[in-house]
Amino acid sequence: MKQATLLVIEGRHAEIPSFAADLQKKGFDIRSFQNGSQAVSKIKQINPSLVVVNAASLRSTGIRICNSVRKRDAKLPIILILEKERRVEKELADSVLALPFTVQKLVNRIKALLPGDGNNVITAGPIQLDLEHKRVRCLSKNTKLTPRLMTLLRILMDKHGEVVEREALFKKVWETNYTGDTRTLDVHISWLRRAIELDPNNPKFLKTIRGVGYRLDV
Repeated sequence: MKQATLLVIEGRHAEIPSFAADLQKKGFDIRSFQNGSQAVSKIKQINPSLVVVNAASLRSTGIRICNSVRKRDAKLPIILILEKERRVEKELADSVLALPFTVQKLVNRIKALLPGDGNNVITAGPIQLDLEHKRVRCLSKNTKLTPRLMTLLRILMDKHGEVVEREALFKKVWETNYTGDTRTLDVHISWLRRAIELDPNNPKFLKTIRGVGYRLDV
């Protein structure tokens, strides 16, 4: 299996752990930079699978670097390492870790965010459903899905551009012929919108066709 290339941005501070060397030992192809803007300028050239921003070692919040990465490549997964727990906007990073933690915990987060080998990824427009890791990526979002949400999204992706009737959708996803109460479907649709829409209240992709069902426009 091909090594995943990771872009690691971290400074050198004696009291803050460095992760680049440990990640290299774990089998990743590491491209390390101590300067955020220099690292971001190399993204297209390096084409990494994921970016690790060790903001704690840079004595920063990482906000500026993460925003720069997002502007350069909106789909690139970002793991942000901070010195202590802080509230971070969801769009800023796909995963946030607060020190201290083990290298293995970081590896587990990385593996969960890496794209599959292509055989287990279904794509419709900007939406990528990774069946292996049970995640959906869309624009700047990267979200873990429950099995039911995965089934729901997969059906809508398979029939993108077509209206899928509520009752038919409910029967398939819940594997039942009883369609007396399909309100739980609406709840799952709203959860799905949170996962793929930049503005879930004004959906661009997952449209409600009043009185009929839903349609995925990509």
